[in-house]
Amino acid sequence: MNILVINAGSSSLKYQLINMDTEKVIAKGIAERIGAEGSLLKHTPFDRERIIIEQELPNHEVTMQLVLNTLLHPEYGVISGMDEINAVGHRVVHGGEKFSEPVIINDEVMAAIEECASLAPLHNRPNMLGIQACQKAMPGTPMVAVFDTAFHQTVPNYAYLYGIPYSDYKDFKVRRYGFHGTSHYYLSRRVAENIGRPVEELKTITCHLGNGASVAAIEYGKSIDTSMGLTPLEGLIMGTRCGDLDAGAAMYLMDRHNFDIMQLNDYLNKHCGVLGLSGLSSDFRDLEAAAKSGNEQAALVRYIFCYRIKKYIGSYAAIMNGVDAIVFSGGIGESNPDIRYNTVKDMSYLGIEIDPVPNETRGQEICISTPRSKVSVWVIPTDEEMTIAKETLNLIKDA
Repeated sequence: MNILVINAGSSSLKYQLINMDTEKVIAKGIAERIGAEGSLLKHTPFDRERIIIEQELPNHEVTMQLVLNTLLHPEYGVISGMDEINAVGHRVVHGGEKFSEPVIINDEVMAAIEECASLAPLHNRPNMLGIQACQKAMPGTPMVAVFDTAFHQTVPNYAYLYGIPYSDYKDFKVRRYGFHGTSHYYLSRRVAENIGRPVEELKTITCHLGNGASVAAIEYGKSIDTSMGLTPLEGLIMGTRCGDLDAGAAMYLMDRHNFDIMQLNDYLNKHCGVLGLSGLSSDFRDLEAAAKSGNEQAALVRYIFCYRIKKYIGSYAAIMNGVDAIVFSGGIGESNPDIRYNTVKDMSYLGIEIDPVPNETRGQEICISTPRSKVSVWVIPTDEEMTIAKETLNLIKDA
């Protein structure tokens, strides 16, 4: 059985076709610059070299049809007919309070995703475009929505409520939702497998560190707190997002720059974070090179990034009354030994001891703590696509 996993953004569409009998990715790719000049598709079959198709992609519908045509192509395709795609799993960023688990997509679900779009306009509407494009290209094929917020629906009310009038929560659903839930779910289960203990017995802190970054406290298999909030803007300093910021500072900056609300939103999401602080780049590889060449601002930004993660780890260890495992994942967490080390060094009160040799490993699953360490520290590449595929398979089996 083959499951197609779709992750649609405003100007991109990522996909993986996964054989669920073998759990092997048989093709993957990304369409870039949808609706802009220079659009293209990068397609990688499992047994052949990547190909690049340069083609005008005015919208998601045309893009989705190109993806399907590419999967069917006699030279670099991997299937011979549409009937070989048994279902489609869609990543949807915001499910609000409506969805605590994956669901089969129907008109009612689409209406609910649209309703949640006001909470994540940069994400949900592109997700919907991807779903609609698939529905048009693949009528009759079962489709499932897997929500980034769903795993965090177990966060208790005392952790998700903000200090605003309760009526604003009741009327407008303003609360902490959290994101990267599919990744945090996968990491908490995978580290439990590696340790050899049931996830229901573990207190775990998972760190998904990429251009977007978040930390989650997972107690006995359930998310009980997480760093992102109503939107993915809250929490850690990220590639271009400010992270935690005094609301008064946002209003002050709005006044000083004479921003309207949309300009402020753009500023906080796209011009702040690592990019804004460094004045150099949002890419940690650039910051690492600059810091090594003596750029003090680049070195400071790297320190601040680690400092913020450490604060969240410490607070989550406090609310869980201890921690059994810490996991690093995402592009930065998987490939940056210095960030990992500087995040958890000087945490002897938790009994953490990092082994510098395995910590130098990049992009591979490995335990980086010593046998003496009271907390097991791991690097685990996340696999959101496989998780979405498995959730999709489980739902269509039961349907």
